[in-house]
Amino acid sequence: MPLAHLDRPFDYLVPAELDADAVPGTRVKVRFAGQLVDGWLLERADDSGHTGRLAYLEKVVSPEPVLAPEVARLARAVADRYAGSLADVLRLAVPPRHARVEKDVRARDAAAPAGDAAGSARGAAVSGGDAAALEGGPTASGGGSSVPDDGPAEVAVPEVAVPADAPAGAGPVVGPGPDAWRDYPAGPALLRALADGRAPRAVWSALPGEDWPARYAEAVAATVAGGRGAVVVVADNRDLDRLDAALQSALGPGRHVCLSAALGPARRYRAFLAARRGDVSVVVGTRAAMFAPVARLGLVAIWDDGDDLHAEPRAPYPHAREVLLTRAQLGDAAALVGGFARTAEAQLLVETGWAREVVADRATLRARMPAIAPTGDDPQLARDPGAATARLPSLAWTTAREAIRADLPVLVQVPRRGYLPSVACAECRTPARCPHCAGPLALPSAKGSPACRWCGRVAAAYACPECGGRRLRASVTGARRTAEELGRAFPGVPVRTSGREEVLATVPGGAGLVIATPGAEPVAEGGFGAVLLLDSWALLTRADLRAGEEALRRWLAAAALARPAAGGGRVVVVADGALAPVQALLRWDAAWFAARELAERRELGFPPAVRMASVTGPPAAVADLLAEARLPAEAELLGPVPADGERERMLVRVPRARAAALAGALHSAAGVRTARKAVDPVRLQVDPLSLF
Repeated sequence: MPLAHLDRPFDYLVPAELDADAVPGTRVKVRFAGQLVDGWLLERADDSGHTGRLAYLEKVVSPEPVLAPEVARLARAVADRYAGSLADVLRLAVPPRHARVEKDVRARDAAAPAGDAAGSARGAAVSGGDAAALEGGPTASGGGSSVPDDGPAEVAVPEVAVPADAPAGAGPVVGPGPDAWRDYPAGPALLRALADGRAPRAVWSALPGEDWPARYAEAVAATVAGGRGAVVVVADNRDLDRLDAALQSALGPGRHVCLSAALGPARRYRAFLAARRGDVSVVVGTRAAMFAPVARLGLVAIWDDGDDLHAEPRAPYPHAREVLLTRAQLGDAAALVGGFARTAEAQLLVETGWAREVVADRATLRARMPAIAPTGDDPQLARDPGAATARLPSLAWTTAREAIRADLPVLVQVPRRGYLPSVACAECRTPARCPHCAGPLALPSAKGSPACRWCGRVAAAYACPECGGRRLRASVTGARRTAEELGRAFPGVPVRTSGREEVLATVPGGAGLVIATPGAEPVAEGGFGAVLLLDSWALLTRADLRAGEEALRRWLAAAALARPAAGGGRVVVVADGALAPVQALLRWDAAWFAARELAERRELGFPPAVRMASVTGPPAAVADLLAEARLPAEAELLGPVPADGERERMLVRVPRARAAALAGALHSAAGVRTARKAVDPVRLQVDPLSLF
């Protein structure tokens, strides 16, 4: 049950008529506390340690064993790590049942000759389901007689059983060629280890302009050639489309499925069943593909682990990187963490020796880098004194003009979407706020009326409460206003925008302007001739522990789309060149910045150097939970600080060695509160992305 005090397995009897269908991994219905509830059958046993009377299973919802033993074991480990319940994790791990798809799959199996493999399918990332694990609570009892010969069904996590045969597929896979990963000294050794069935762990820093989907496809092909399967997780569907195409080329048809939330329940469930039944040996997808059931798992990989889309927004809020690393540890699988940037968490893997870094030498890096320059260093300020305050300094302007004259596209990265997402009084510079809710006002277009970004009310007759002025000026300029301004500055040049409303995957290689928000940058044919990184202050001044790390990640992702310097590629960042993230960008040295960040967090006592949990809720409820928690002696309480609404947040910090004790103490305290039916909910998050 999805309650902390009921987070344990129960025993039930299996009636004779359900014996054939009641196999481990199936969905079932049982009576619990007088109600008919959904659950999972995790194990069959000949007898039970329970001394009272046992109730019978009411129904086997489907004879399809969709919950793999390895996934059940992983789900338990994830629940323990994040102070959550197994029921919540299983909702993330297994998609909702689609009866028609199951019927079609069984009909196909009955009609197909033995040994036929399933074709490749596109699916969707599953972030929840309506089936909950039966666990915890008082001993279940009910009608039933003595234990029959076939014994009780126990809701317990069995050991992982690895089949002797390799995953099914559509013929043999040829491993990557000798040129694969040749730009990285440790790359060929990584592929050899994967092909030999070993379990290397690597943190990969990709070169500028790298075709990362092809590199991941080569790593997957080496794993499959060695007789094992792979799971690869990316942040969004655009990355998934690129990886899907690369895998089709490397593996051929019928060897992998994709799980993505972009498709409906039927196609999603069909892809999941293809993986669970062993029809394919490779699953790639977005966040929830981290739980995909793959037989003989040999490789788990994640691209761009710093993207916040990898963090699950539902309880118990696991991060895809941590789940995959846990999976690699439990299943003795290889792990690959890659990206243009490097997180402090990935750097910790390298510094502790759990993983090795895969990087190019400096000569190769210099040959692949675009020319990168800041606008806020002394030489630039001497030539252009206004560069310190101008939104588009002369260096950025000249760089864009030269690229367009050379018939090359220009990418302009703007951190904020919209037209003018923040405005202020033109007379006294007081930020314009909504008269109704005090939310920030924004202008949707050049001729539009200001509207509140919180409540949506239009403030057509807005007057500044400080000076009475009615004219507004831009505080923050969005992507659409930037596109409008640059369109006037470069008449006759095509201007495209890529952002929330429409995300472009690719653009042609001729002269043109592309204004994109971070994460929505398209790939240009042949690479961009210039990349302009505007409004750097909007990224660097955020009140967030990861502000510098996130700014560098977004800059590197955009700069990686530029041509090499020898091919005319230039990058201009509108920022002071003395700042550490800007220095890392100029040298393309994400590893240096990650090591610096990790060292600072060790000194200050922030994740990942320590384990930290946030407890958020009404003040009385937070105090109640912490009073019930038997926290480790090393635990430090930080706060409280205001959260949203009437809630507050407390932080609990412990050394990494005491992480399990912290999670266990918080989960037990939550169980005490749910057992006495406490009214006010409290949200527990272990190592949340945002601490403030």
